Amino acid sequence: MSATLTNPMSQSSVPRLSRPFPVGKLVAWLALFVVTVVWVIPFVFMVFTALKTPRELLRGSPFDVPLNPKLENFQEAWEVANLERYGLNTIIVAAVKVPAGLFVSSLAAFALTRLRFRYQKILFILIIMGTMIPIQVALIPLFEIIVSLNLLNNYLGLIIPYIAFGVPYQVFLLSGFFKDIPRELDEAARIDGATNFDIYWRVILPLSLPALAALFILDFVATWNEFSIALVVMNSSDMWTIPLGLQGFQGRYATQYHLLNATIVLAIIPVLALYLLFQRYFVSGLTRGAIKG
Repeated sequence: MSATLTNPMSQSSVPRLSRPFPVGKLVAWLALFVVTVVWVIPFVFMVFTALKTPRELLRGSPFDVPLNPKLENFQEAWEVANLERYGLNTIIVAAVKVPAGLFVSSLAAFALTRLRFRYQKILFILIIMGTMIPIQVALIPLFEIIVSLNLLNNYLGLIIPYIAFGVPYQVFLLSGFFKDIPRELDEAARIDGATNFDIYWRVILPLSLPALAALFILDFVATWNEFSIALVVMNSSDMWTIPLGLQGFQGRYATQYHLLNATIVLAIIPVLALYLLFQRYFVSGLTRGAIKG
């Protein structure tokens, strides 16, 4: 008959330590909830207003749920606001500017962080100083340059300034990301006969996809919403972008709030869809600070 050994310090007799109440986490969640509500309320207001009739807007509260949603308001806003033309102009500019700007900025960041040459730090400082120049200060000389190059009412007249003003900010962010990539990868690639461009294209860029995706979204949103340069360069209404089209529409239909809000909702759908599509890469690019093996 085998003896059974018992532990004098049984599990039931061991006192359980109570975990402290996570006050900091609770405060953080409450703060996030408040910020989310503050940001969601205007969007809910716009959607509700866009689905109502003018009579419903005059009767009740702006936050009353539409009893009979009028989806026809979106179709009317699409036609009246000429969003098809303005949206096409904006998409053409963004489709060219965003990839081209990222390509130029990533090349510059690669040269400033992975290569060695004279006056490297001075050049980096000069580029970063571009982030300190407000766009409004450069509008008059920019207009003169655009006119002299005969680029007024031309897509290139928008794309070139957009790239120029976007490069400093993007170089600053990408440089910090590229520095965290181990230099041993460059040396191993050079041993295999890779050129500097091969290292940039086959080593650095694949490891920097989260940062590039985050910048892609931020740059697309900034290009989609840009107003000042577009106002100076695009004088013809046929070349207007979405922000200029919204301003013109608001001037003509300022009292028709249902159409105005329907137009705004339609204008932000592409940006919202892009963010939802690349949300995972966007969050990863913002939170990732180093390459970990």
